[in-house]
Amino acid sequence: MVKSSLSFTRARRPIVGVMGSHVEGHPERSRPLGQWIASQGYHLLTGAGEGVMSAVSQAFAEVDGRVGCVIGIVPTGATATAESLRTPLAGYCNAWVDIPVITHLGVGDVSGDEPMSRNHINILTSSVVVLLPGGVGTAGEARLAVRYDTPAVAFLNSRDEIPSLPTEVAVSSDFDAVTDFIEQCLATSVQ
Repeated sequence: MVKSSLSFTRARRPIVGVMGSHVEGHPERSRPLGQWIASQGYHLLTGAGEGVMSAVSQAFAEVDGRVGCVIGIVPTGATATAESLRTPLAGYCNAWVDIPVITHLGVGDVSGDEPMSRNHINILTSSVVVLLPGGVGTAGEARLAVRYDTPAVAFLNSRDEIPSLPTEVAVSSDFDAVTDFIEQCLATSVQ
């Protein structure tokens, strides 16, 4: 695992990134995951859109007494002008985001890991990443996690739920195994 060159005078609250479909919410996985992340006192980071991003954020935000925040990395698009730079793309930012991080970046084109995709920020900011079913954008985030050595686990019934999922990414359909993966990664990482 790559150690961060950033130094902090106090411990930082871990950030768990959850990536997945921008269309389907997959509530059978996203809801318990969001609730668990909140109950552990972690921050949640998503791409701030609909689908998995909204479902996991809502589950997280509804946990009473949570101390973490929902962080959303918000796209404005490659064609943004000075006047429209602060205007998110349609469908962003979902209602559950506590801290919207407005970027000049888009959602990506074909592969989701282009240099001007906000997915780089999603992966580089996360202490650990959980991938839920998704399309080419989610697959791009998985490739970025491998590239940047960000620990990642795919919470899937089958590798086929993310097209071209890198073989380096572990897959589990078991919720407890996914949460164990997160805890183990956070216990050994430098925050």
